[in-house]
Amino acid sequence: MGYRYSADIVDEAADKVLKLLDFPNGKCVFLSSGSEAVEFGVQIAKRVMYKPFFLCFKNYYLSAYGISQGRNEKEWITIDLDECKDNLTKCIDQIPFDKIGAFIFEPGNASGTAKLPPMDLVKEIESKIRENNGIIVVDEVTTGIGRTGRWFGFEHYDLRPDIVSMGKGIGNGYPVSVIGMTKSIVEQIEKSGFKYAQSHQDDPLGCAVVDKVISVINDNDIINRAATIGMIFEQFLKSLMKKHDCIKEIRGVGLMYVIEFKESFYSYLPQIHRDIFNAGYILGFPINGSLFRFYPPLIIEEKHIQEMINALDAAISKFTVNG
Repeated sequence: MGYRYSADIVDEAADKVLKLLDFPNGKCVFLSSGSEAVEFGVQIAKRVMYKPFFLCFKNYYLSAYGISQGRNEKEWITIDLDECKDNLTKCIDQIPFDKIGAFIFEPGNASGTAKLPPMDLVKEIESKIRENNGIIVVDEVTTGIGRTGRWFGFEHYDLRPDIVSMGKGIGNGYPVSVIGMTKSIVEQIEKSGFKYAQSHQDDPLGCAVVDKVISVINDNDIINRAATIGMIFEQFLKSLMKKHDCIKEIRGVGLMYVIEFKESFYSYLPQIHRDIFNAGYILGFPINGSLFRFYPPLIIEEKHIQEMINALDAAISKFTVNG
């Protein structure tokens, strides 16, 4: 349309997003991809934060390019969740919050491994960040729009973010992403002189898709449905774990789950994955992880879960004594 023209649908979609985020008088920018939205949010944070470092969790995927992808040690401090398990106080004490300007939080997708950060750790980080006048940026590209049984993953932690990046689910397959900012961030970024532009920024078609997706989810109560069916899914997965001792752990929330297998069972996973595919099911299978990832459609039905579990049970049983 060109930068001299506008469309009402852009404002209408922005209003819906800001209401979901509870960002009164905030603003949105509509872009094309999740990576673009995350990088845009981090770039905004860089221009308004008062201290030099970003803080994030180690091995959590943020974006495919830019400073949010490279995360060099001159700008980023990372937290290893495994090292925080045994001694939370020591973990927190080692973080130089006086040098951190922004906490970049990804609420549990963790590069497709569904490692949900502990509540007490996240709340302590939030408290320290706020004490030091830092800001909180949340990457909801995967965990947002109902995936965890709530509109946003950060809601499980009772966080109040300043910037939120969304993608994937917000377009239901259409390439659109969104960044939501609080009024305070908007005022600061406008004063900074920061400029950004790309061909499909605030594209009316993308905004129309976002507007419709939010309406359909609300009209059909899909968020609550995802939470309910997610609990059923969890019970099916746990029943599978009780049957097969090759399964090390079941973890996740909503409709974001993984089965992690014991390392001794890893060599069988490629064949099991192939068998499940041939049975008509697509599971995530990271090359460097001994796990299967389950991120089904939010409208999945219980019978579909049962059928998939039966197929997976049969595939695993080929390689287990107790199957």
